[in-house]
Amino acid sequence: MRTRLSFILLLSALTLGCEAAQLQALKTYMAVEKGIAVDDGTEIIATEEQTIGVRALTDKLDFPWDIAFLPDGGLLVTERPGNLLLLDPQTGATETVSGLPTVYYRGQGGLLGVTLHPNFAENGWLYLAMAVAVDDERRTTRVSRYTLQGQTLAEPLLIFEATPAVSSHNHFGGALLFDNDGYLYIAMGDRKERHLAQALDNSLGKILRYRDDGSIPSDNPFVKTPGALPQIFSYGHRNPQGLTIDRATGRIWNAEHGPQGGDEINLLQAGANYGWPVITYGEEYGGGKIGEGTQRDGMQQPLHYYVPSIGTAGLTYYDGAALPGWAGDLFVAGLRSFSVSRVRFSATKNAADERLLEGLSLRARNLKQGPDGLLYVVTENGGILQISPATTQ
Repeated sequence: MRTRLSFILLLSALTLGCEAAQLQALKTYMAVEKGIAVDDGTEIIATEEQTIGVRALTDKLDFPWDIAFLPDGGLLVTERPGNLLLLDPQTGATETVSGLPTVYYRGQGGLLGVTLHPNFAENGWLYLAMAVAVDDERRTTRVSRYTLQGQTLAEPLLIFEATPAVSSHNHFGGALLFDNDGYLYIAMGDRKERHLAQALDNSLGKILRYRDDGSIPSDNPFVKTPGALPQIFSYGHRNPQGLTIDRATGRIWNAEHGPQGGDEINLLQAGANYGWPVITYGEEYGGGKIGEGTQRDGMQQPLHYYVPSIGTAGLTYYDGAALPGWAGDLFVAGLRSFSVSRVRFSATKNAADERLLEGLSLRARNLKQGPDGLLYVVTENGGILQISPATTQ
């Protein structure tokens, strides 16, 4: 088990928000505690709705950020230092995909989101989000489309580059999602230039919407707004790191990492303003009010928020049959809470939130529902966990 000293060091650094302290504390923590390892086998855990089995497919990754499921049963895995891997979930063996450009790996930057085109089986297209250096002083987020040819990326096409590029090492966003109509959504953080999240002449603190070739849909909400970027779908976001969809209804949610508290789950609406930094349920690191309060006319309220912060990262909507007790629930990865939050909404009461996997000492970075209906959790401890019904183990 992790030592008390390393745990206190990590929590202190995360609370203070100091980039260098966060990184060192995380490395110290990970050196002491690796969460659940491959050799541990399956751990049986009772939850409110059902008993589950949790096992590690791998525990040897280097700061993994996102995954995508290939038609042949393999997994694509992004590692923040700048590696794209092919993972065999049966053996845990990995192979490196070549053809990536150099990423900016510092602070919260690196290789981030990955998603497959809806017709990947026919065209081989995948999309990658990454932090890149523009020059010696400035960095930004780029999203590019590639064709996967065996273990090589080919035919790069730039889809999106965030503007303006700034000097910050944080809030690169990076979550990617295709909706039911084949449009690509890109989550972009405010890059710690919080005032820009309310302005429509830049792409910071926004959710962007594109066609698969980088062109802009004619029905985007600000296409006809003078001075506005036509690719903007919604604005007033701080650092959205998760996007997910209910395929049956087309509803899209985002998970947004707040400051000291105020992490949000939002239901996305075209043209909506989600308030940052004018309204928030968080506060400055070390204390102090941000903006005007928690509500303002014309600005959206979150469906659910966290005070204190859980360090929201990835997000997925569960609609599979393998885990029936969780049908229709949202699952949120928690970096600071060392857990996954299961969120259930109802028409008669506020969201109910159950913390899962708290005893495994992991920093949950992302999670996805697999084609098999199981849940897969990416941890910054270097692992990918598979969650299945306990009865199948």
